[in-house]
Amino acid sequence: MDPRITRLAEQLITYSVKLQPGEKIYIEIKGLEALELGKELVRMATIHGGVPFWYYNDETLSRGFIKHAGQEQFAAWGAFHRPIMEAVDAYIAVRGSTNPFDLADVDADRMKWHDEAYWGQVHLPVRLKKKWCVLRYPNPAMAMAAERATDEFADFYFQVCTMDYARMSRAMDPLAALIERTDRVKITAPGTDLEFSIKGLPAVKCDGGRNIPDGEVYTAPVRDSVNGVIQYNTKTRQGGAVLDKVRFVIKDGRITEADCEGDRDKLLAALDIDEGARYFGEFALGVNPYITTPMLDTLFDEKIAGSFHLTPGNAYAAADNGNKSAQHWDIVLIQTPEWGGGEIFFDDVLIRKDGRFVLPELEGLNPENLK
Repeated sequence: MDPRITRLAEQLITYSVKLQPGEKIYIEIKGLEALELGKELVRMATIHGGVPFWYYNDETLSRGFIKHAGQEQFAAWGAFHRPIMEAVDAYIAVRGSTNPFDLADVDADRMKWHDEAYWGQVHLPVRLKKKWCVLRYPNPAMAMAAERATDEFADFYFQVCTMDYARMSRAMDPLAALIERTDRVKITAPGTDLEFSIKGLPAVKCDGGRNIPDGEVYTAPVRDSVNGVIQYNTKTRQGGAVLDKVRFVIKDGRITEADCEGDRDKLLAALDIDEGARYFGEFALGVNPYITTPMLDTLFDEKIAGSFHLTPGNAYAAADNGNKSAQHWDIVLIQTPEWGGGEIFFDDVLIRKDGRFVLPELEGLNPENLK
């Protein structure tokens, strides 16, 4: 057993979900390589007095169901899984799929039924109210997406996943406080000129308790306040397809025009899953100092230092602007100089320029102060 796996498993059980004796924990595992961490999580949960339930849910297994099931079968599948999630106190997902495109040829209707049954009925309304943490596991597929050697990527992975998140948490406090007293947000970047309000919505620190790796502070825009245009500059996956340069025109909170490079039909299908998918449920600033370039993996890309994401779809309960959807699609825009730069203003005060915080109380979140 790689000792880094044991260290990560203990961090997940004791810090991320803070499992207590007698609590039940749902451990979901995807990918053969991820089984090593899955086994260690089962062992560590037991050592700390918990009661683990484990579920191997790789796309190579689920594909046969998702590709052929009808709407009633999906509904029954979701109804079966929901009471399991309701019965537990905590949830950890280890995702290390061998091929992230195993569902690329599933038709749009079936993916919609899947998302409505699994995300819309199990994860969004139930799991998000639990103690939960989601992470990827390094494998050759992830290394290839990141365009890095497999061993070198694994070293990077364990460095970023076991960093000092308690230190990061303390540095996030001034940003969280600033968000909670801010009304208007203005963002500029190449192809982007956007304004919205965050007045009255709470700030949430993501400091190793929900995702690993972690490193973002999020809130939500007032639902109908978003106006302007946004041009994301990182690639994103949707419905098994890779989309690039996703561009939205927004009026009074609603996405009225959408375009991208890639399968535009998949883009439009994602936005038309329900009415809430065309409104935004999250606004977040990424601050992880070890993650500096995208690797086509949301859990890493949304934490990139100097980035932000404005998310079409469901709002989290911790920062609820009232938007409900079976969709929650984190798409990232990086504002460092290498990616075109950009500015973020809170109530007409510049807080971040070209990816670096410029207010003295926020400088602790710049990369050199978190490493």
